[in-house]
Amino acid sequence: MAYDEHLADRLRTAFATVGERAIEKRMFGGIAFMVNGHMTCGLNGDQLMVRVGKDAHDDAAKLPHTRPMDFTGRPMRGYLFVDAEGFDDDADLDAWVARCLAFTKTLPPK
Repeated sequence: MAYDEHLADRLRTAFATVGERAIEKRMFGGIAFMVNGHMTCGLNGDQLMVRVGKDAHDDAAKLPHTRPMDFTGRPMRGYLFVDAEGFDDDADLDAWVARCLAFTKTLPPK
C-alpha cells in the first residue's frame, strides 16, 4: 500500500520541530520513521502508525480515532493506527510524535 506524501512531509516537519532526526524506511507497505534504529511512527495509506509501547498502549488506545495495529489477525500491543481525523492539525500530529518519542527514547540505540 502506498502512503500519502503530504502526510510524510508533515511528519518530517514534526520531527524537525522537536529537533529529532528520523531515518525513513519502507516498512509495512508504507513508510516508517526510525529513531536510533527503532520504528517510532509511520504511515500506511492515510493512517498514522504509532509506537507508544506496551505500558502506554491502553491509555493511548482510549484516545479518539485510534485502533489496534493489526496486519496478521493478531494486534500488536504497543502499536496503534490513528485515523486521519486524529491528527488533522499539526498540534495533534506533534502530540503523537511526542508520545512515540517518549517510548522509543527509552530503548537502547541499535
